[in-house]
Amino acid sequence: MKSAFLSVIFLFLSVTAFSQTRGDRGYRVKVGDMVPNITLHLINGKTMKLKQLRGKVVVLQFTASWCPVCRREMPHLESEIWQHFKNKKFMLIGVDYNEPLAKVKAFKKEMKVTYPFALDPGGKIFHHFAYKGAGVTRNVVINPKGKIVFLTRLYNVKEFEAMKAKIASMLSGK
Repeated sequence: MKSAFLSVIFLFLSVTAFSQTRGDRGYRVKVGDMVPNITLHLINGKTMKLKQLRGKVVVLQFTASWCPVCRREMPHLESEIWQHFKNKKFMLIGVDYNEPLAKVKAFKKEMKVTYPFALDPGGKIFHHFAYKGAGVTRNVVINPKGKIVFLTRLYNVKEFEAMKAKIASMLSGK
């Protein structure tokens, strides 16, 4: 019985270690991939296809109200990314994972963010980019031609600063 228990623990730790060291960090996509032409259903009732945003730098921020890391990152996205770049050829869209409209509206208001939000019932949009079971708190940065140029996972200050620099570089034409 004890050896069976230890085997289960060893298997669990092995699988956990593998998932933490996989280079894809739960992403189905990679830098250099073209984004699919998904349709975003914004919480203001409008719809938008990603293809309509060609010519702009786009960030899709995958989030959810129950995610503490998302909540930690969102004020930085608002002040350091959205407020700084919104008047340029830039779009940041929060894509809320599988929550109803009323909850998403309340979450956005509570977090005091002004960038647009889209609904993602069943995680269909999320699963174009990440595997089922992969966590939210992800940013997908897309260049004006529709190609993925940067991917983040969780909120890491160094990675966030690198993302910010990448966005600034693309918007300045460098």
